Amino acid sequence: MAMMDVQLNSWLLLDHAAAHFPTTEIVTRCVDGSVHRYTYADFSARAHQLMHALDGLGLGRGDHVATLAWNGYRHLEAYFAVPCTERVLHTCNVRLSAEDLSYIIGHADDRAVLVEPDLLPVLEQVHALGGLATVDHIIVLGATVPETSLSGVVAYEELIAGQPTTYPRREIDEYAPLGLCYTSGTTGRPKGVVYTHRSTFLHSQAVCSASGLAVGPRDSVLPVVPMFHANAWGLPYAATASGAKQVFLSGQLDAGALVDLLAEEQVTITGGVPTVWLAVADELAGRGESLPAMRHIMCGGSQPPRALIERYRREFGLTILQGWGMTETSPLASIAWPKEHMGQWSADRLTDEVRTKAGLPLPGVQVCIRDELGQDLPWDGTSLGELLVRGPWVADSYLSGESAQQFTEDGWFVTGDIAIGTPEGYFVIADRAKDLVKSGGEWISSVDMEAAIMAMDGVCEAAVIAVPDPRWQERPLACIVPRDGVSVTVDDVRRHLEKAGFARWQLPDHVQVIDAIPRTGVGKFDKKALRARFAPT
Repeated sequence: MAMMDVQLNSWLLLDHAAAHFPTTEIVTRCVDGSVHRYTYADFSARAHQLMHALDGLGLGRGDHVATLAWNGYRHLEAYFAVPCTERVLHTCNVRLSAEDLSYIIGHADDRAVLVEPDLLPVLEQVHALGGLATVDHIIVLGATVPETSLSGVVAYEELIAGQPTTYPRREIDEYAPLGLCYTSGTTGRPKGVVYTHRSTFLHSQAVCSASGLAVGPRDSVLPVVPMFHANAWGLPYAATASGAKQVFLSGQLDAGALVDLLAEEQVTITGGVPTVWLAVADELAGRGESLPAMRHIMCGGSQPPRALIERYRREFGLTILQGWGMTETSPLASIAWPKEHMGQWSADRLTDEVRTKAGLPLPGVQVCIRDELGQDLPWDGTSLGELLVRGPWVADSYLSGESAQQFTEDGWFVTGDIAIGTPEGYFVIADRAKDLVKSGGEWISSVDMEAAIMAMDGVCEAAVIAVPDPRWQERPLACIVPRDGVSVTVDDVRRHLEKAGFARWQLPDHVQVIDAIPRTGVGKFDKKALRARFAPT
């Protein structure tokens, strides 16, 4: 006997939500501060209208449709309407430079762009650089078209108005491309990663599972992570798959507005980068409030400082779950859940041995740690090597076959992360390979040092980079953003790090006090910019 051969595609997710959760809400706080509410039934009908509208534009099967958009209900409609009509959704990072956007839109051969009204000036810059040569249609995600120098622009609401609210379901091969996301381009040009219907469906099930983020029908889910990056960590697809309420905050991050939404919409699961949760913690403390409905907060993108994890536990009674992944892993690959036998462990031990780790691989994901000769290293809590990963939602190549050296002959993706595996099966990211500091032949983890510095009372943020040294090859330089009115000296930092367990030879010789740490398009510390700024002349 055999099982039914059902194609794992985006229609399975969309149909399930519309059929079984028609009255569940989708809530968006728009850029202008207004709040839009509708249901999965409304969402499904409008997504079907967009499917007809895309057909009416003459876009063919397999054509790439780009979005330059914030988190919100119209973006969610595109998340399904584009792939359900056998087209490919290309979510463009709105924080990339006009030059990079021009490159990726051309490289992807995008045929249409859905753009937010307030992001039209960005698209105008792209056009001035010749970046819209392949684009035939520009659709503004609103009811009207603002004044613009671009021609042939149509309003989204005008485009879908009058279209039928049902669309004939297509039998789409599960291995067909569904989405396209480019890496943030911290080294070289951004590279395209293609997600398939199958990989997205399986990833959404993993996110829904208790090994992932345990998203279910009773949850209210707010992804702070942008929908333009790696499918907002899969949360919109997972929430739709499980019929969970969805909540979106459009536009630039505002900690006050975010806390309002988290509280008012009784959000139970959310996810974002550490800098988000630093700002939210200060906002909650200033209000003297907590978030009683919250079940867990996922933190990814970079390792959250131990002090941040402990602050949420002690001040607000909230759990921060660390997760790890990359654009190339769809992106969720691991979550730092405790195991059953750890139930009697103290909170401090759980933090040290579980919550500060990148996590346990999700079912279906395999990871290994290899040395410079390509040999597997033991998971002994000390051996340091490069992290490799493989699985059904891990890319096996980049668009156009670029950077083929990152994919091994035996079927692994070389992440560029340096990791240590523990006997319990967890792994911790010690650093990015390019960010390790090699001083006198010995490695210093910039991640560990950053986390320790950010535990200082007077420090808001810290990034550690390697700078050339004539004697030791490289030395760590700590770039620090102090809290208002606080002075931080190199002696303060050295004393603190020594108490935290760092050896004297590891301590930085200099610190740079700066107003803000530059960030990449996905909110990570941009160490490339720091190295360029503080490199010796």
